[in-house]
Amino acid sequence: MSQRLEICHQIESAATGLPDTVQFQAWAKAALLPDVTAAEITFRIVDTEEGQQLNRDYRGKDYATNVLTFTFNEDMSDIPGLPLLGDIVFCAQVVEKEALEQNISLLDHYAHLTIHGMLHLQGYDHQEEDEAEAMEALETRLLAGLGIRDPYSEEK
Repeated sequence: MSQRLEICHQIESAATGLPDTVQFQAWAKAALLPDVTAAEITFRIVDTEEGQQLNRDYRGKDYATNVLTFTFNEDMSDIPGLPLLGDIVFCAQVVEKEALEQNISLLDHYAHLTIHGMLHLQGYDHQEEDEAEAMEALETRLLAGLGIRDPYSEEK
């Protein structure tokens, strides 16, 4: 089954070294599950202020987080032919800080968070331990396919 992926890439940050559209396209495509035939995803990179506001408004947590995922058609997933629709928002300063702390390249961290967000858009979650293990295992496998090391190896 052929997959169609359309992305929109928005940068609302002065940060440097950010992924480009081609990189987001490759990472998102790697994370699309086989049954997804079409997807329209917006990747938005923001600074701390907007990241904190979005996290506060939508999750009730008053701090900027690395990535937020917004699924637009979660309740309509049974409609045939409807593409996967959503936004994945990255806070540039948090992503950069984490990459430095974890001693990984900035782009590898963006790749991981892109795959993580894409899996959320497709129904994966990590609220329960078994869900987290399944999601982390899939992320690790998908990242390995891109030549990126296991981001959870320190925790294991």
